[in-house]
Amino acid sequence: MSDPRVTRWARRLVAAGAGFFLAFHLAVATGAGRRFVVVLGLYGFVLHVLFGKAYALVPAYFDRDLSVPQAPAAQFPLSVLGTVGLALAPVAPGWVGAIGSVCWALGVAVFVGAVGWTVRTNPTGAETGTGGANTHRQPVDRLANAVLPIALVYLAAAAVAVALPTVGRRWLVAAQVSHLLGAGTAALFVFGVGFRLFPRFLVAEPPRSLVRLVLPAGALAPALLAGGLFDRWLLLLGGVLEALAVVGFAVAYVALFRRSDRRRIGFYAVLGAVGYGAVGVGLAVMAVLDGRDPALVRAHYRTMLAGFLGLTIVGATFQFYPPTVGRSRLSTDRTAGGVIGLLGVGLGGQLLGLVSGHSLLVTGGAATGIAGAVLYCWLLGAAFRRR
Repeated sequence: MSDPRVTRWARRLVAAGAGFFLAFHLAVATGAGRRFVVVLGLYGFVLHVLFGKAYALVPAYFDRDLSVPQAPAAQFPLSVLGTVGLALAPVAPGWVGAIGSVCWALGVAVFVGAVGWTVRTNPTGAETGTGGANTHRQPVDRLANAVLPIALVYLAAAAVAVALPTVGRRWLVAAQVSHLLGAGTAALFVFGVGFRLFPRFLVAEPPRSLVRLVLPAGALAPALLAGGLFDRWLLLLGGVLEALAVVGFAVAYVALFRRSDRRRIGFYAVLGAVGYGAVGVGLAVMAVLDGRDPALVRAHYRTMLAGFLGLTIVGATFQFYPPTVGRSRLSTDRTAGGVIGLLGVGLGGQLLGLVSGHSLLVTGGAATGIAGAVLYCWLLGAAFRRR
């Protein structure tokens, strides 16, 4: 039985993530700088939702209960204030960024400490809590569990890198930290948790060969991407491995979707997400071959943040918090479908505009994305109010 304190504060972390999602889309529409946009999208939206759901899912997946139920409440103000401070750092006095860095790193320390202490007696996830009708899923569940501690290591390394400049030291540049967080923590959580969640949601089996490909490749690639950002060959190797992981996960999810007779609204969002993941990989390849063209780089990180990670999170939250739970007439699967359509079409317009140089497409796509983010926040808020 989940502790009500964990449930309450984990939900608040998810709600904060939704707020940052809207802020991310507003920042994109106003032409804000890359750093501001990435912090709101990655540190704010993606990681806050990840933190909130991981407090509930990871202990259960490792057949444990969260050892420190006060952790989500302790982390919440640190992570929210930290994200705001990091976002404002480029335009604010130096102390704002310093406080943001320290708060955010402390929030990560709370999260990693609480989850790490919880699974300390089962560090590889060999005990999966899988039984009964799902006993046949144990081999995949063990493989999926094994990469989650690696994701925590990437998260801890990124937190150290974020905090070091406050004491006059620097270990990694911002782009390297973003790769550790985006590919190393967020994407690896999508792979690991996804191979546990989606087969159960869809009541189908993923291709085992793809599971064995995606998880090791997704675990190793972030270190090469971050470490090789200024080394063409390491970057190329890391990019190949990450491409294998993202495309392999996309193929595995499509296979799950086709094998299932379930058609809930959130599943379509994830279908769009894995499609955009493949597009994001292609854009990364084009950016490297074209000498890191700024437009292609911008298109790549927007695709991965708003498309692959963003739509995956939207789909998963619609599954955890069904749109129909809300009491309003707009709390329907049709509205949720509108959210998915607006977010997907909006991102597509932005990408076409960035690649072709047509600013009107970028502007129109960004405005469409804002509409989708507003509706998403409204549906999530309605579901939370009902609960």
